[in-house]
Amino acid sequence: MNNISDAVIKRLPSYYRHLEKMLKEGITHISSYDLGKRMGLTPSQIRQDINIFGGAGRQGYGYPVQDLLEHIAKIIGITKTQNMIIIGAGNIGGAIVGYSSFIDSGFKTLAMFDVSEEKIGKKIKGVIVEPVSKLGEFLNNNDVKIAVIACPENQAQSIADILVSNNIKAIWNFAPIDLILPDSVVCVNVHLSESLQQLSFRLNNLI
Repeated sequence: MNNISDAVIKRLPSYYRHLEKMLKEGITHISSYDLGKRMGLTPSQIRQDINIFGGAGRQGYGYPVQDLLEHIAKIIGITKTQNMIIIGAGNIGGAIVGYSSFIDSGFKTLAMFDVSEEKIGKKIKGVIVEPVSKLGEFLNNNDVKIAVIACPENQAQSIADILVSNNIKAIWNFAPIDLILPDSVVCVNVHLSESLQQLSFRLNNLI
């Protein structure tokens, strides 16, 4: 599915969340109008998106929610378990490992890593905290697909270098730094302060 644009890729998780909620509500079919209303998109945009990622509906019946949900799950890659690790056992790392929605979506945290002697050896939500010095060894011995960087900024690049050298291809970065990575590695940055600043801008421009 390499022909899907970045804009559509960013909307796929939103489609999944809304369709999953509809299924729980007992809704079996949904029109482009009703789905667009829920997602804040036009019916035309909904139809274009679904056509791009290969969904199908019937005029007068709409789109089958179950089929569309399963189709999107396959595209996103959450139909099978994906192992991940978290580097940084602080507040952010602890919140991520304890978030049940990730487990429900097939993301399994195998281990956490930290440099703090106070945290090493302890368990957070049942996941043991290992020393960062064992990160490379762990990656060599386990099938890890995703690495979450939730450590301080001054440690993030060196951690990323270890991950890259051990063939990690997907990084979820919470450190407030733009990592230097090869093109073969995909990285999604979550800079919390920037999100809050964007919210502040929008708030101030409402006045």
